[in-house]
Amino acid sequence: MNTVLYVVIPCYNEQEVLPITSGLFLNELTDLIGKGKISDDSRILFVNDGSRDSTWDLIRKLAGEDPHFLGISQSRNRGHQNAVLAGLMEAMPYADITISIDCDGQDDITAMEKMVDAYHQGAEVVYGVRSSRKTDTFFKRTTAQLFYKLLNGMGVEAVYNHADYRLVSSRVLRAFADYKEVNLFLRGMFPLVGFNSTSVYYERHERMAGESHYPLSKMLALAFEGITSLSTAPLHLIMVLGCLISGLSFIGVLWAIIMQVLGRTTAGWASMVCILCFLGGIQLISIGILGEYIGKVYLETKHRPRYIISQKTWEEAEPVHKDPPPNT
Repeated sequence: MNTVLYVVIPCYNEQEVLPITSGLFLNELTDLIGKGKISDDSRILFVNDGSRDSTWDLIRKLAGEDPHFLGISQSRNRGHQNAVLAGLMEAMPYADITISIDCDGQDDITAMEKMVDAYHQGAEVVYGVRSSRKTDTFFKRTTAQLFYKLLNGMGVEAVYNHADYRLVSSRVLRAFADYKEVNLFLRGMFPLVGFNSTSVYYERHERMAGESHYPLSKMLALAFEGITSLSTAPLHLIMVLGCLISGLSFIGVLWAIIMQVLGRTTAGWASMVCILCFLGGIQLISIGILGEYIGKVYLETKHRPRYIISQKTWEEAEPVHKDPPPNT
């Protein structure tokens, strides 16, 4: 089989887990090569996202020990989504298909074979979807489910229980390259590209080593990024809320006038303070949402690069390997 696969793996401070999972990724790749499902020119591409530990040194060491390992390093930390994008765009000229997966080993690596099989059966995009969330805490499981429902309710085409474990063909990547926005939410953007797609279901495991780099604050930030990057529903909600409050206020004015005419008014500061605080809070929230969208427009108009690659392992090799990745 001449299908060239590049496995794109973003890494940020993964010195503890990388020595463990790198061997698992290589075993899966060589197994697929041995079964004739992909070409021996297939590679594992690590993307160092500005790590502050020895992650990049480990990637360089792996690349020196086995030609199936490659690595690129960003000039600074740009975040998970930008790291995935950098790897995909770097792999695009050389690969027929790419599979993006996290470095921590939580996603079932053996599901790659099902993804490759689905590609050979005609799928251009194959989403890795968790079959259950039993390994999550109750809080994380509940909030994640609410998040996906909220996304779908706001018109975002997100695959339920899918993160960034997916197979994408080179044809889809070339079309996706035309999406130039700076504010990235890849799991909601790939469905916009279209093409024939399917899903592969797998069990998610516990992290093999190290600590998660996605605390609650980052998860909430990603959720908000997804909603505001792909949906204008919050702006419509502001208008609906404004109309509702205006209607209630109009009723309140009529009630106050009627009470004044009937001579039944009583002085009371508590009710007035409550109303003012409520309206003030709604206004501040509305201004904040508007500001978030305006800020995104501001960032988009700058057209800054979404990632900058400062180092590539194959450019550090002997001169014979200074062209595109070795053996490709």
